[in-house]
Amino acid sequence: MNPYVTEARRWIGTPYLHQADTRSAGTDCLGLVRGVWRHVLGAEPETVPPYTADWSEPSGDEVLWRAARRWLVPQADLIPRTGDVLLFRMRANSVAKHLGIFSGEARFIHAYTGHGVIESPLSTPWASRLVARFAFPERI
Repeated sequence: MNPYVTEARRWIGTPYLHQADTRSAGTDCLGLVRGVWRHVLGAEPETVPPYTADWSEPSGDEVLWRAARRWLVPQADLIPRTGDVLLFRMRANSVAKHLGIFSGEARFIHAYTGHGVIESPLSTPWASRLVARFAFPERI
């Protein structure tokens, strides 16, 4: 089993809490990816500054996408592989601001407002929002 998926599944049921990153207590989508990173790879490579729920939509600044490119390994296509971090744009012409971890079999694990950490089908509506795919690094 993929270690990133195994750890992400341990977070299922964690309530949604903006800017949080603690399994069972609360997390958002970035906190889930950070928590999985810490469990599998060790210490995070940088401190995450405070961020708003709109992820800089008014300015159009792709803050989350830039951070993902800094620490994760960009993949050339949008065909997910087990353990990949998926980046989504929630609305057309807005910044990418949602992350999930592909768990295989056309499913992904993510922390979603009002639902907490869940495993969802990578359905057509979700797949149409996918804008980038990243692998976790071997080690930092």
